[in-house]
Amino acid sequence: MKVIESPSEFAAELDNSRVSGARIGLVPTMGALHDGHRSLIARARSECDVVAVTIFVNPTQFDDPSDHERYARPIREDLALCDNERVDVVFTPSERGMYPNWPSEPSAGMWVKGLADDWEGHWRPGHFGGVATVVAKLFATSGRCRAYFGEKDFQQLAVVREMVAEMLFPVDVVACPTVREPDGLAMSSRNSRLSPSEREAARVLNRALAAGVRAIRDGCTNPFEVSSIMSDTVRDEALVDLEYACVVDARSLSVPHELDRTSPLRLLIAARVGDVRLIDNCDGMFDEEIVLNDERTKVARCAAG
Repeated sequence: MKVIESPSEFAAELDNSRVSGARIGLVPTMGALHDGHRSLIARARSECDVVAVTIFVNPTQFDDPSDHERYARPIREDLALCDNERVDVVFTPSERGMYPNWPSEPSAGMWVKGLADDWEGHWRPGHFGGVATVVAKLFATSGRCRAYFGEKDFQQLAVVREMVAEMLFPVDVVACPTVREPDGLAMSSRNSRLSPSEREAARVLNRALAAGVRAIRDGCTNPFEVSSIMSDTVRDEALVDLEYACVVDARSLSVPHELDRTSPLRLLIAARVGDVRLIDNCDGMFDEEIVLNDERTKVARCAAG
């Protein structure tokens, strides 16, 4: 496994692989790798000849500087996981490597209208500008490839797809299902910052998604009623401060006037548990089981989220 810090060396390494006809699989991450990332790497390994993982805690997508400072950076453990998963190349650039004038503000960047405006875009101003900018840099450096993203960050996935289509990047964006803990909590590097009581309280996000889907299955066609049901579920948990809970059209991320189960729907939720911000989502139809309190209960687990 090669570990490369220089963007130009990383680009040259992948170019050399393509010359020999290799298919490149790219897994962009911010490190603190867990089983969710492992699933992305495994998918790339099964579909591509060369797997490249990028590890970069991108400062321009954090609206809260303290959140950026607290973000876990266990690089030794991350490299060990990549080696175990047979990754070929790991790209670990510095902030100066990605933003030559850092710590000065970048003089150029990317933005995506529409899909980036609401939900995370509202609660984290500037976040998607930072995401789009760093992903564009990674794509420009990597060249033609298949890029693997998790559906846990569903709005981010939509923004990246839109940017790729608009900018004509030679990249095939591959969406991979969210990986969950046994109790249903979506895997996230932020979960490690939760106290035991907060970790227990955080499970309410999954229960709220389940309640929303049950309402849709029971015939509710009013998106605001579904949102209210999800919100009420979260408000029963004192340690959780809800930011939003909604059901949207999965393509536009806008709230439809009426829910139509023949159209793709996505339920989105975000909340703070203590000082940790968590997001989750699922599609409009659940078809799997999860385990809650060691009892097998048929509840909402998203088919793709």
